[in-house]
Amino acid sequence: MKLLKLNYNTKVAEVETIETFYPFSTAYMKLFPLLKLFKLFSLFALFVLIGCAAPERKFPDIVWPPPPDEPKIKFVEILQSNLDVEETGFITAFLGEEVRAVLGKPYGVAVDSEARVYVSDLGRVFVFDRKNKKLSFIGEETLGGGKLRLPSGIAISRDGKIYVADTSLNKVVVYDKNGDYLYDISHASGFDAPSGLALDEKRQKLYIADAKRHYVLVYSLDGKHLRTIGKRGRDAGEFNFPTSIAVDSSGNLYVVDTGNFRIQVFDPAEKHIKMFGELGDRPGNFVRPKGIAFDSEDNIYIVDAAFQNFQVFNKEGRLLTFVGNAGEGFGQFSVPAGIAIDGNDMIYVVDQLNRRVQVFQYMSEKWKKRQTVK
Repeated sequence: MKLLKLNYNTKVAEVETIETFYPFSTAYMKLFPLLKLFKLFSLFALFVLIGCAAPERKFPDIVWPPPPDEPKIKFVEILQSNLDVEETGFITAFLGEEVRAVLGKPYGVAVDSEARVYVSDLGRVFVFDRKNKKLSFIGEETLGGGKLRLPSGIAISRDGKIYVADTSLNKVVVYDKNGDYLYDISHASGFDAPSGLALDEKRQKLYIADAKRHYVLVYSLDGKHLRTIGKRGRDAGEFNFPTSIAVDSSGNLYVVDTGNFRIQVFDPAEKHIKMFGELGDRPGNFVRPKGIAFDSEDNIYIVDAAFQNFQVFNKEGRLLTFVGNAGEGFGQFSVPAGIAIDGNDMIYVVDQLNRRVQVFQYMSEKWKKRQTVK
């Protein structure tokens, strides 16, 4: 007698043919659904036994500048949804991962001392907490105030206080380190699109760029207005749609003067020092400069939404390198906006229309020493 061999990939038509020629297999075939169920539970048990770890997300090794030059910046990862921080349990590992929240139209980004990444989005701020493997939100709640509508710039103090500019509400909303609402900062004559935020904690100052009023406001950290920098114009110390601001390690204020295609620099007393940049289509020029940040060596990183990249300058404003081009791949951008750099020289760039944050590593001397210790 010829033995019947079945596997779990046997098709229905094949089963009918087998039963026709081998009637004794009918009882066996009645057990077929149970055998498939047994296989399901066997695989389920296997996932439990091996801990049901989610597959590690793999990203390509991309560096800038490319070989044979010595690499300075490398691609690390993408932050976009809960799947990028949360652990996958055995149910989702078996049945498929669930996307519960994904960035819609991100704009600003900041990083706190615990390496939590804050990204402003439509109506809320995403908080990617990789250390504790969870995603949470700020600004969704209505009880007690603090509900956001169109958040843009974000700044975080060393003690964890979170400042969020809302260009629709025309105010800066302040939260504690747990994301609970504290108070609002409003200007006496009204904001008209507050966007960029920067903190100078050594001098107890908060800077707020108002894009449509073409100036930068100086506040104390408790929300008292101190002075105003600039007005609309093209001369030194004047602005045309300033969007982003940042403070370097010496307390100098850098203002992205977007409509004038340049960066303006002020000392800690808000006295104009210098400016660099001009409109053009060559590296080192600007067309639509947006976010600005500094690494541990005070190199200056400036995002350009038209060039679809970020450029890196030294303290004197000389171009060192640039990263990215237009597209949807890793290291490519579609209207990039905000940028932040943490204490480990990790670079976070908001890739706005690709609905994600791309993460890079500046391979600084500080970073190289850490690799040697490891």
